[in-house]
Amino acid sequence: MTGGGDKASGQVLFEFTQLGAQMRVAAIDAATNIEVVVIAPLSATRLQMQQLALAKLRRRLGDQPPSPEPRRF
Repeated sequence: MTGGGDKASGQVLFEFTQLGAQMRVAAIDAATNIEVVVIAPLSATRLQMQQLALAKLRRRLGDQPPSPEPRRF
């Protein structure tokens, strides 16, 4: 599936894995391969789970430290 990522391609992959009475949702940014995971109750809808994972991914992408500048001698 795709979602509205912040990067150039904007493609986000979602992976759902049921763990007992909970759902593990991984959101992966296709451009950077950065992955975040949330655990949600099975009572939540699929859309709610995706929105939560996407919000966490967007925050993680926004928290990226800037690339170090090259050393100049």
